[in-house]
Amino acid sequence: MLINHDTRCALDAVVDLVNTSAKGTEGSPAGARDGLADLAALRRYVERNDISGAVDLRERDVAAVRAVRDRFAQVFAAEDTTAAAALLNAMVAEAGTTPRLTDHDGYDWHIHYFAPGASVAEHLAADGGMALAFLVVAGERERLRRCEAPDCGRAFVDLSRNRSRRYCDGRTCGNRLHVAAYRARRKEAAE
Repeated sequence: MLINHDTRCALDAVVDLVNTSAKGTEGSPAGARDGLADLAALRRYVERNDISGAVDLRERDVAAVRAVRDRFAQVFAAEDTTAAAALLNAMVAEAGTTPRLTDHDGYDWHIHYFAPGASVAEHLAADGGMALAFLVVAGERERLRRCEAPDCGRAFVDLSRNRSRRYCDGRTCGNRLHVAAYRARRKEAAE
């Protein structure tokens, strides 16, 4: 699947946003903290994901971005493509989507879907919603996944060629489960 740089960045920002939630993931550790607990956490998220134009963040933005996060999580959990499309249509429409070409900050020409002067929540809903919509249009909604590790449940977008990725991070969740299975087989063989 061919995904341009801007769409990939938006998908990465969506996944990072969904994974800031302490709720709604199977196997979330007890006492997990909300990664968007306050304005400082929102600023870190914006910097980490290089969200353009999000300079004047305020306390009200924290609640608005959390609401967008919850809606993205609903898209990942949608029963089918029709349900995911309805969620995305509503989110993108409410964000006041205004496609426009831009070439800021040393990036080549690309499309922003948020209106000039949009809040950070509107920005995320528009750009992230459109990135997810591109997956739906391409018939690739099944690439929106949750980690299969029993104690994880983090969101990720499977961009592997054969759509076979099962874990949010093969070096942590995947490797941990493979080592546990290996040890179980060795223990069984020794008995």
